[in-house]
Amino acid sequence: MQNSGKNPAINLGEEIKEGNALLQLLKEEQAVLINADVEALARLAEEKNKVVVRMTELAQRRHRSLTAAGIEASEAGMKTWLKTAPPTAVQAWNALLELAKEVKELNRVNGLLIGKHMARAQTALNVLQGNPQGGNMYGPNGQSTGQAASRKLVVG
Repeated sequence: MQNSGKNPAINLGEEIKEGNALLQLLKEEQAVLINADVEALARLAEEKNKVVVRMTELAQRRHRSLTAAGIEASEAGMKTWLKTAPPTAVQAWNALLELAKEVKELNRVNGLLIGKHMARAQTALNVLQGNPQGGNMYGPNGQSTGQAASRKLVVG
């Protein structure tokens, strides 16, 4: 086995562990979004941030190892290194890539849920501001009565 300074696969197990932790947090986030539990969202955001920071540190270590091995510090460089790596490193890398796809998809779905919550919140704000449609309305004279028209300020 290559020395640890030049072995980009040395921390793949940790990267997978952190990726699984992120996946679990995203699943919790999805449940929280479905239940509209805002307090839990804040807690999860902090936890997700810690995991992402750790994953970034691990990826930077991998990149430094690639550079130390004389290979470009990128996914393409990792693929190049894997051509001569032990099968366990190849399996770990492939597992990490699959995990990344799953995390990305779950994050995308959660983003859609957040967008729906934001749209509902905007609709509620529009109603509270006296504009239930969120757009312009027309008065009996046919003139637009949007927010700007209904909020005249008299300074005296």
